[in-house]
Amino acid sequence: MTTDISTDVFEEHRPVLLGVAYRMLGRRADAEDVVQEAWLRWSRADRSDVREPRGYLVRVTTRLAVDRLRQIKSRGETYVGPWLPEPYVTDFGDVVQDTAERAVLADSVSLAVLVVLESLSPLERAVFVLREAFGYPYAEIAAVLEREEPAVRQLAGRARKHVDERRPRYDVDPAQRRDLTERFLAAAAEGDLEGLMALLAPGVRLVGDSGGKSKAPLRVLQTPDKVARFLIGAARKNDPDATLRFLEVNGGPAVLVLVGGRPDFVLQVDIADGRVQSVYIVRNPDKLRYLPVD
Repeated sequence: MTTDISTDVFEEHRPVLLGVAYRMLGRRADAEDVVQEAWLRWSRADRSDVREPRGYLVRVTTRLAVDRLRQIKSRGETYVGPWLPEPYVTDFGDVVQDTAERAVLADSVSLAVLVVLESLSPLERAVFVLREAFGYPYAEIAAVLEREEPAVRQLAGRARKHVDERRPRYDVDPAQRRDLTERFLAAAAEGDLEGLMALLAPGVRLVGDSGGKSKAPLRVLQTPDKVARFLIGAARKNDPDATLRFLEVNGGPAVLVLVGGRPDFVLQVDIADGRVQSVYIVRNPDKLRYLPVD
């Protein structure tokens, strides 16, 4: 395989590799580093015996991501305030026509699920990602992780149970989420406390991620009254030159707020039964650098 062909093969599979690495790590920069290391290994490898390039590359990327995740956990990194995954721009609507398949992909990369995945072991997370997001058979996952198939099935069952027990319930219909997000933003901007509270579920939670590098709540806010008052107060302090842009982030509609042409924060809501269940605000500037500004 010539250099040009090997590069084309790798680039063909790059989106899948980045998808695996991001779901494993929840950080775009770490995912990019892992994919770059996978490329280096691919470029140096003897590819004459590689019959399935995609399988080979997914195996390398997954193992690198597991190693990176173990390093992160072993360092015991501390984080200022609540942690959220780095917003990841997706566009499943254009590349996946099947509604059911799109829902699975969107769910596997959602902020709610990725937060729960942080509490899994690296191996449990790898099995969950390969099985639930990409539909890999247990036998192939066992080969990727160099584990026996019964052990992989056990890991998958444990991970699935953990995720099902801890993730919030929400609806994935993008049109409904977009509509409720627009009404939610309008009520906050207008200072309509009663109108905003009417859109919030009784158990609503607001999670703000600043990493200590910008202003955001250092604790999760709960109850409609606290969440609504915070949002209205924040809307009053917004820069008058701020602009809003809707985009698809982590499988669902989100709002990117730009100030002076630079990303200031991303806001996304989860809804169920016609009400906002969770509000996510990512304001850590380190997590906004990959977002489009044009």
